[in-house]
Amino acid sequence: MPKHTLATGAAMVAAILSTSAAWAQAPEGMPPKQVGVMQVAIQDVPRIVTLPGRAVAVSETAIRPRVSGIVTEILYQPGVQIEAGTPMYRIEDTTYQANLASAQAQVASARAQVTQAQSSFDRTRQLLGSGTTQAQVEQAQATLDQATAAVQSAEADLTLAQAQLDWTTVNSPISGIASVSAASVGDLVTEGQAEAMASVTQLDPIEVDMYEPSSRFLSVLDDINDGNLRLNDELAATLTLENGREYQAVGQVVAPGVTVSTSTGSIDTRFRFDNPDNLLLPGMFLRGQVDLGVTSAILVSQSSATRDKIGTLTAWVVEDGKVSQRQLTEDGSYEQQWIITDGLEDGETLVVDGLTGLAEGMEVVTVPVTIDETGVVRDPAPTAPADGAPAPADGEAAPAQGEAAPADAAPAEADAAPAAATE
Repeated sequence: MPKHTLATGAAMVAAILSTSAAWAQAPEGMPPKQVGVMQVAIQDVPRIVTLPGRAVAVSETAIRPRVSGIVTEILYQPGVQIEAGTPMYRIEDTTYQANLASAQAQVASARAQVTQAQSSFDRTRQLLGSGTTQAQVEQAQATLDQATAAVQSAEADLTLAQAQLDWTTVNSPISGIASVSAASVGDLVTEGQAEAMASVTQLDPIEVDMYEPSSRFLSVLDDINDGNLRLNDELAATLTLENGREYQAVGQVVAPGVTVSTSTGSIDTRFRFDNPDNLLLPGMFLRGQVDLGVTSAILVSQSSATRDKIGTLTAWVVEDGKVSQRQLTEDGSYEQQWIITDGLEDGETLVVDGLTGLAEGMEVVTVPVTIDETGVVRDPAPTAPADGAPAPADGEAAPAQGEAAPADAAPAEADAAPAAATE
């Protein structure tokens, strides 16, 4: 290889290295990066889990005829609230009126037989020993007993005939909203038919099935056993509708789940909610928030933590004027904040603003900030400068409370500049 080629290559490498070194060094006199920080603290945080749910009716009944006949009248309005016992249909009752009259006649005849048998028994018993024998008395007693049994049978037939006549008017067994009728006037309906004539659904109150993965259920049990979670005396739940609107009523648990679905691997827990406006309808998909209890944890704003491609959650903390990245363990969220159970210590300084360009070991200047209820970083209210102290010029960062401002034209440390350049 020619010598001038080697010399040229060496010169290019030297130029690249010198340029990189120039980039790695911060401009002379530039202060360290300014970041907004907050001190974290362990506190009692409500343990709220978000679960998918689906509304189900407390009661829903299918209206079917108990006797056969022609529908002669529809007595209700579809879509209107009706009370239990409200008539809904009328079935032709001619046959059942006749059956009732026949049953009444049978009862009258049977009672007449009882009267006759009773008189015969009384006479026979009085003449016992003077014209009648014991066998005749026993026969008269048997005849009376048979007549009495016949009355009871006739009265049972009368009761059935009366019930069948009453069943020609089909009533609603529950209170609720009546559906559109599937039967029309003139239709022949039969006793015990499979097809319902209509349905009545109770909407207030209404129940919601919420589905929790069995793995999360086991995690909750572990937290309880480890003392990390203090359960509430009663479980309560709130709902979010499909349009994102918060449902106002608070539901109470009706039945905790005791089995795991073989198809979804989840546990079904049912809650009951008041539904006076019939806003919740059976079959509606919902999102439930269940308040399990209280856990001791650190709240970290979701804007100050990042999650990588594999799901690891990290945040930056300040130690001795330098930033360090921490891996966090979260257990859900609360009011736009992560619930951190591991990775941070009580009283540590967390970087919440100015995260761009941070690198491990970089020197920073901390400025206390606050975060409002929407998760937006807010600067604290400015304090008036002391008498005789000059106010900071526009664009000049004020030193953080308790920290000295960097000296004018102080060169950046050599180890901080390359770290910032590699990010």
